[in-house]
Amino acid sequence: MKYEVVMGLEVHVELATESKLFCACSAKFGAEPNENVCPACAGMPGMPAVTNKRAIELGIAAGLVTNSEIARVTAFDKKNYFYPDLPTGYQITQLFAPICRNGSVEIETAAGKKTITLKQIHIEQDAGKLVHDVCAGASLADFNRAGVPLIEIVSNPDFRAAEEVVAYLEKLRSLLSFAGISDCKMQEGSMRCDVNLSVRETGAKEYGVRTEIKNMNSLKAIAAAIEFEAQRHIGALETGCEELVQETRRWDDALGETFSMRGKEDAADYRYFPDPEIPPVPVGEDWIEAVRQSLPEPAETKYERMTGTLGLPETDARIITGSKNLSELFDKTLECYNNPREVVNWIIVELLAIAKGDNKGEDDVRIDCEKFAKLIELVDSKTVNRNTGKKILLKVFEGGVDPAAYVEENKLGMVSDAGAIDDAVREALAENDKSVAEYRDGNQKVIGFLMGQVMRKMGGKADPKAVSERLVYWLGR
Repeated sequence: MKYEVVMGLEVHVELATESKLFCACSAKFGAEPNENVCPACAGMPGMPAVTNKRAIELGIAAGLVTNSEIARVTAFDKKNYFYPDLPTGYQITQLFAPICRNGSVEIETAAGKKTITLKQIHIEQDAGKLVHDVCAGASLADFNRAGVPLIEIVSNPDFRAAEEVVAYLEKLRSLLSFAGISDCKMQEGSMRCDVNLSVRETGAKEYGVRTEIKNMNSLKAIAAAIEFEAQRHIGALETGCEELVQETRRWDDALGETFSMRGKEDAADYRYFPDPEIPPVPVGEDWIEAVRQSLPEPAETKYERMTGTLGLPETDARIITGSKNLSELFDKTLECYNNPREVVNWIIVELLAIAKGDNKGEDDVRIDCEKFAKLIELVDSKTVNRNTGKKILLKVFEGGVDPAAYVEENKLGMVSDAGAIDDAVREALAENDKSVAEYRDGNQKVIGFLMGQVMRKMGGKADPKAVSERLVYWLGR
């Protein structure tokens, strides 16, 4: 190909702390506008900053899961710029002594495996959020997010295709969420991505003019924005009808285009200097090792355990390990009922279907794992049949009912009595002469209809296997 796309990423990830980076205000998402704001995070003069120890620990954890070098002393700096959602007029960040440097993340695409190298990971405070009210013709500032701790993961310009970018973001999301560093919910803004992109002739050593696509929070939008911007650069180089300049651009998902926001600043424009009010933080080997020991099982290790020791299909294991929430749900349910195949099957086939109907994603599924395990055991032991079990699961999911008590109270126990089943089969066959004739003429499909008729007569409580056997027997007479 004549041209090569070169990209580097800056990924902003909000840390899973209870409070903000330099004050005690709540860092939780979803509060009413400006509910979690105090004089310190509102930028009032004279308010002392106290560093959140947990934020430093999560920064160390991020370094460990990305194979990074962790600084033995980390410090904070002031990055000066004015924007309405930045109440202080500067951002507290790390430039001169970031928490991590020189990391790496291995990704895999259709083209094979590739290692993406990291320049650094630094901790900084988030800005607030502007809410643009078109009807009122005004922009409103919500400072709940101002001061929330985040890490910025800065890669080297190692990306050459949108597929690599998506694979990298998915890998980062897995690494960080399983380690408890962040929930990485892109739809809530706790994981956002800036794409720095340039285009050059294949084989050239010099980079082309760089543009930054700002604050992307959807994998689909990121891939589309990269494709559009790459073609815009190539078109400009080919035709000369547009002059490429270093700038920051935004992506319009509805129009499928990027638009210029402002000229892209260089580091000198921010006038960085060490924050004189925040002391440097020493990071000793003992602290690093304590964080290392506290890290839970990563997704890749869990995948290998599920497909190896537990003997589960690769597809099922990939779905479970694709979400920290599903992974934890699997482990907790398995502790209560040790049947990995059935637990996985009920999660993927039944539970996710109910959650989808309730407009919940994989990360938002909530259920009492002890009751969930008891339900699976009831079906597995043929106390109730699977169809009844599915109906009970809905009750457990929505109302937390006790499965065993619910079965007993509603007399839902499975009927396996051969005499009762034979009576129901004979009645169903007598009422459906046409279907019986079709079956005996070779139409095997009607047996499903006849099964349904028998199950209806049994109130849905019969053993399906026993019904099938007796149905075939009576049809053959």
